[in-house]
Amino acid sequence: MPSSTTTSTGTPRSTRRSCEPISTRPGSKKGLGIAETQAREGIGRSRGGLTTKIHTLADGRGRSLASLITPGQAADTRQLIPLLNQVRVATPGPRRPRVRPNSLTGDRAYSSRANRQALRDKRITTTIPQPKDQIANRLRKGRNGGRPPAFDPDAYKRRNQVERGFNRRKHWRGLATRYDKLGAHFQATLDLVEMLDWLRAVPDGLDLRDRT
Repeated sequence: MPSSTTTSTGTPRSTRRSCEPISTRPGSKKGLGIAETQAREGIGRSRGGLTTKIHTLADGRGRSLASLITPGQAADTRQLIPLLNQVRVATPGPRRPRVRPNSLTGDRAYSSRANRQALRDKRITTTIPQPKDQIANRLRKGRNGGRPPAFDPDAYKRRNQVERGFNRRKHWRGLATRYDKLGAHFQATLDLVEMLDWLRAVPDGLDLRDRT
C-alpha cells in the first residue's frame, strides 16, 4: 500500500537516449510507416537524437504506481490520463483496488485545460503549476481568461519524491541508457526495476531507528 494518498507524476529531466543504433524503418506489419513504428516502440527524434521518455505516476515515497514510455518528441500533456487509468492499488480484504488518488502533484509539462477538467471530474485535488505561455495567454484575455488555477506551493514541494524515484532507477544501466530495440522489452525492463524498487523500500510505518 502506498504510504500516502498523494501521488506525483513526471518525466525524467533528461530523456533516455539510445546509444546503440536502433532502426526506425517500418516493422514487419505491412503498411506501418516510420512514425507509427516509432510510436509503437517508444522511440522518437528530438534535439538529443533518438530518445525515449518515461512517464511515471508515483506514490508519496516515489514508488511507481504506473509508468509508460513514449517517443522523445511526444507531448507530455497527453500522457497524464492514460497514466491515471493504469492505477490499481490493492486494498485490505476483498475490496476492490483503489483506482483514484485523493490528490495529485504534477510537473508543469502536464498542465492543460483538458487535464485539469478531467481531474476535477474525478474529484482529485490537483497541484500543477502553469507554464509561462499558459499564464501569458490567460492574462492576454483579461477577464475572459478566468481565474488562475489553485496552486499549493507546500504541496508542490513534495513532488521531489518522483524525482528521487527516477534517480534510484537511473542506477540500472539498462534503464538509464536504453539498449532495447523493442518498446515491449524496454517497458518490461522498466517494470522489473520498479518492482525491485518496491521490494527494497522500507515498509510503510516502519522506523529505521527501531531496527536492531
